[in-house]
This record gives sequence, C-alpha cells and structure tokens, in this order.
Amino acid sequence: MDPKQIVSDGYDYIAKEYEEWANDTRIEERIKYTAVLLEKLSKGAEVLELGCGSGIPTTQQLAEKFSVTGVDISAQQIAFAQQRILKAKFLHGDMTKLDFPENSFDAITAFYSIIHVPRQEQAGLLCKIESWLRPGGLLVISMGANSDEAQVNENWLGGLPMYWSNFDSETNRQLVEKAGLNIISAKDETADEFGKPVTFLWIVAQKPL
Repeated sequence: MDPKQIVSDGYDYIAKEYEEWANDTRIEERIKYTAVLLEKLSKGAEVLELGCGSGIPTTQQLAEKFSVTGVDISAQQIAFAQQRILKAKFLHGDMTKLDFPENSFDAITAFYSIIHVPRQEQAGLLCKIESWLRPGGLLVISMGANSDEAQVNENWLGGLPMYWSNFDSETNRQLVEKAGLNIISAKDETADEFGKPVTFLWIVAQKPL
C-alpha cells in the first residue's frame, strides 16, 4: 500500500484520539519550538504549517498572532481544523506536491510531520521549503534522529496502520544545509511515548538574506 495513503487513512481514522494524545505528549517540545516563532516573528507574519493536524494546539496559537496556512494529508484533520480555527487558511493535500511562489512565507513549520514522508522525498521537500521562504525566513522542524527507511505500526493509537521514514540526525542536518538554509540550532529531544524514550531532531534554520 502507498505509504502516504497509510498516513492519510490512519490520521482520518484516529483524528480525535490523536488530538487527545498529542495534547498530553511532548508538551515541553511543542511549547519550546512554538515560542521560537512567537518570539522571533513580527505580528502578521505569513506562516506555513506543514502537517497542521486538527490545529490544536499549535495552529491555534500561531493564528492568534500570524497569518497561517495549514496543510495536512488527512481530510478529517483538516475538517476539524476548519471548524475550530477561523483565523487560519487550511489546505488538504500532500506537502511534497505543494506549489507556492518563491518568497511566499516568513516562516515554515513542520512538527512531527516530515517523519511521515518517505525519506527519499525529504531532500526535495526541503529544497522547496527553502524556495518558499523569504530571505531571512525561519524553518522550525522536527525530523528523525535514527535511521529507519520504513517503519509501520499496524495498530497505532488503537487505529489503522501508521508509517514513518527517517534519516539519522547528522544526515538530516546535512540535508537542511544542502537545501541552502543556515542552521541556528539543532538538538536531539527525547521524551517518553508509551513508556519508551523516543528522540527527534529539532532544527531551527534561516534562509540567508
């Protein structure tokens, strides 16, 4: 089965369950990296959120200060987001197939979403992201910390199968730099998920002026 269909169907099925789980999981990370955007961007800045889910809590917070466009591969997640967050614009689709003009956004975020993109497509996506950012624009993103070309959990969060694909932290740092972005910070962040430590690489990067 197509990995992207697995992700789309999975998040459609567990939309409510995922929101409840996410609101109780990796809270400090979400707060920390949302704060980077809230502190560094001017009011009204244009922000693209890749993998916005149902919009709670990240999109909701960002939309209070910025002009936000949220994208998600799950139609059900987008439907929830549209019902709740009237200040943002939402698009249903595959982030790798988006087509925005160059220099469209002041910042782009991807919290726990690029990890669902087949890793052979991640370098190309980062190059697109670089083109969509305005000079001086910020990228705030979580990526894999351990190499795993394809991982499938057959019953994630009590729902359907879910798919992930990652490079290791060093490779991911190199991919961001090769895309033309300057890394401001890159840190492995570890937290418990289902009683086990899980690590993501969080990168804050900037497009050169």
